[in-house]
Amino acid sequence: MPEHMIFKMFREKNYPAIMGILNVTPDSFSDGNKYFQYEGALARAKELISQGADIIDIGGESSRPGSKEINVEEEVNRVIPIVDGIRQFSNIPISIDTRKSHVADRAIRAGANLINDISALRYDPDMISLLSENPNVGVILMHMQGEPTNMQLSPQYDDILYEICSFFEQQMDLCLSRGILRDRIIIDPGIGFGKNLEHNLCILSNLKTFQTLSVPILLGASRKSFINDILHSTPINRIAGSLAAAYEAYKTGVNIIRVHDVMEHVQFFEVLMCINDRHSE
Repeated sequence: MPEHMIFKMFREKNYPAIMGILNVTPDSFSDGNKYFQYEGALARAKELISQGADIIDIGGESSRPGSKEINVEEEVNRVIPIVDGIRQFSNIPISIDTRKSHVADRAIRAGANLINDISALRYDPDMISLLSENPNVGVILMHMQGEPTNMQLSPQYDDILYEICSFFEQQMDLCLSRGILRDRIIIDPGIGFGKNLEHNLCILSNLKTFQTLSVPILLGASRKSFINDILHSTPINRIAGSLAAAYEAYKTGVNIIRVHDVMEHVQFFEVLMCINDRHSE
């Protein structure tokens, strides 16, 4: 696998890179409205960096089940000032969680390095053209069955692993045909996006399957509702379940984990690495 452009921007670790989530929305499932205001969002960005985040993923439109789309200008107004603000004090890689090419374009011009598209380039036909014109920007292709408004109503698969892999192959071929090389592509199997508990557990227990695609893998399982389906809990009380998924990601070679709780994940992995080092002596 060629070295991915995003991994050239921070130190190599023996565990997955930590992508810290920064939702600048009033209605996120986990931290809605908490970092919606500019000052709070920048303070949170500084906190994520101090806790050891390798990447910050900024989202201005909620994609929780049942969420509704917002207009482009509203999303721009939420996201771009935060990118500008972070760039005043840090060169940390910035990912923008958006399906809209106009938002992505403005973010790239403000200093974003990565576009995290939950539609995997299917929502906005201009997104792939934008990426073709910006060879120094990476892209995360996420698998989602349906749309946020309806994805959890009745998700169904005949062979979920095969269908997700086939989907990624199709979207990666599209990227390659437009000059977006493998060293710019990351895939995310989309835990909780058009999947029920059994689907999510199948993905988590078979993460090695996605290594056959020969691109970095991102896992976003932090605080998600499958944890509540296993043991009742509110989003804020799902850190332990999130760490269990993170450990599985580590064991199976996942490259990036997208998390709300950066400090806890960094601490978990640093302690684990120290224990592993002692075992190897």
